[in-house]
Amino acid sequence: MNSFLYAFVVLFIALPWKAEGIMWYLEPNTQKCLKEELQQNVLVTGDYEVSPAPGQKVNCIVRDSKGHILYQKEDISKARFTFVTETYDIFEVCFASYVPPHQHGIRQEVSLVTKHGIEAKSYEALGEAAKLKPMEVELKRLEDLSESIVQDFSLMRKREEEMRDTNESTNSRVLYFSVFSMCCLLGLATWQVLYLRRFFKAKKLIE
Repeated sequence: MNSFLYAFVVLFIALPWKAEGIMWYLEPNTQKCLKEELQQNVLVTGDYEVSPAPGQKVNCIVRDSKGHILYQKEDISKARFTFVTETYDIFEVCFASYVPPHQHGIRQEVSLVTKHGIEAKSYEALGEAAKLKPMEVELKRLEDLSESIVQDFSLMRKREEEMRDTNESTNSRVLYFSVFSMCCLLGLATWQVLYLRRFFKAKKLIE
């Protein structure tokens, strides 16, 4: 029972439904991008805020590894982006600062809080829209949590199968390469023996 509880806690921590917050200073006329690997059909929300700077502007863009733009907004101050991942991919959120050439720019403070999966869902709003009781809302949250755990187990099993296939393929290639190397060495040794035998016979050192 204790081992099962421990495994559940570890899985609970490792699940991709979490909130992450970060803050940094964006220098003038620079760009900062944050990348993250996300699975398929994952709801992602991000709340960001940029400190004001007269005459300067900061643009925000969210895109995948293929360059598809999922969210884009110019001259931002405070807003939120939301999207659902269609495939397993690496997604990036970029903030770019622009300062007019005649102006001396200052760095701006940027804060970003992202939420994934269940953490990104607003169950309070869902309960109000569907007129659900608090207990029903909690049951809905637990149902989604159970589905996330099942999906995570499936993903772990799939990754394990992929790693096992990779290991077996690597072992097979190493075996074939070892056999090929041995054949090459045996062939080279045989050729050296025959060559030296002919050489010594030519020099009449052996009969």
